[in-house]
Amino acid sequence: MKSVFLLDNKITFLNHGSFGACPKPIFEEFQQLQLELEQEPVNFIQKKLPVYLKEAKKPLSKFIGCDAEDFFFTPNPTFAVNTIMRSLNLQKGDEILTTNHEYGAMDRTWNFYCKKSGAKYIRQEISLPIISKEQILEEFWKGYNENTKVIFLNQISSSTALIFPVKEICDKAQQLGLITIVDGAHVPGHIDLNIQELNPDFYTGTLHKWMLAPKGSSFLYVKKEFQADIDPLVVSWGYESLAPSESQFLDYHEYQGTNDHSAYLCTPKVIQFLEENNWQEKSKDCRKIVLDNYKRFCDLVNTKPICPISEEFLGQMASIPIRTEKPMELKELLYSKYKIQIPIMPLNGSIYMRYSINVYNSQEDLEVLYLAITDIIDTTDFIKVN
Repeated sequence: MKSVFLLDNKITFLNHGSFGACPKPIFEEFQQLQLELEQEPVNFIQKKLPVYLKEAKKPLSKFIGCDAEDFFFTPNPTFAVNTIMRSLNLQKGDEILTTNHEYGAMDRTWNFYCKKSGAKYIRQEISLPIISKEQILEEFWKGYNENTKVIFLNQISSSTALIFPVKEICDKAQQLGLITIVDGAHVPGHIDLNIQELNPDFYTGTLHKWMLAPKGSSFLYVKKEFQADIDPLVVSWGYESLAPSESQFLDYHEYQGTNDHSAYLCTPKVIQFLEENNWQEKSKDCRKIVLDNYKRFCDLVNTKPICPISEEFLGQMASIPIRTEKPMELKELLYSKYKIQIPIMPLNGSIYMRYSINVYNSQEDLEVLYLAITDIIDTTDFIKVN
């Protein structure tokens, strides 16, 4: 399906996980909506937009497994988590329990909040390699104590690409009376998602990564009992609205000043594209490529897999531990000389090379990467194999 995407054919693109890639039919819908906005901006924003937003949310609510009234669109999960963060009323000494596998922007968000509030951000170590789901749960809950008030957890780690047992953690957190916040940036369109079954208090995910929407399309779900407590990140016309809807929660958060909502409004087209192209089967094929190649690449750089090679822990991307003292130079070399777009990611003192596989990729793309890494090992000191 490579011809369906807008990606540069001269680049071996193994980095879908960072910002996604948008197929031509969805991008055309995006441009058409932008054109409609510019042709009559007043009518579009004041009259059409509220209707279009409702139409966009209906299929998405079914896709992610929650009520349409319980979420709103955001540009990205960082925006969503900042919205939650600024509405928490934690006291000095209260603790937010997380892992040491979280996304860097989220770590920064919570560190900012803790400096302001006096709360503590506890990055509980989840040791590698992962042996089992039970190991993750045991290590995670060692960070819990009587000061723990909030659980924050990514469902799929950006740096390590690991799938975390969010359902089990949410279940126990509910029993302990803790607030649960899940960062599912990599989840929608990547692995199965049913928010009501997971039962978090807050959940954010992107549409512009694995669902293939245009850039700047995400959502924030808030459980009903928390909706009245969440202040808008930007106060605008929806606050004390002159024409209130049936939901103050949506009034506060859905309209925050003039903006281009076209990426959000593409959602029905996005879901139609996934359904028409039998996406579940195609994703299954991609996961097989990921799993089939993981140990092979670890062997090439003389490291060990960081988890069992199974769909319990890996989806459409995998992170290979590499030994390098020049991670940024390695990334640039792979791009400039070998025309490979792939992230080299530091985390907790280790370095990972993460490859993503989507429908426009093939085994041949990984062969290009394999030959490039082999050449780098033979001709430079960028990767240590001994």
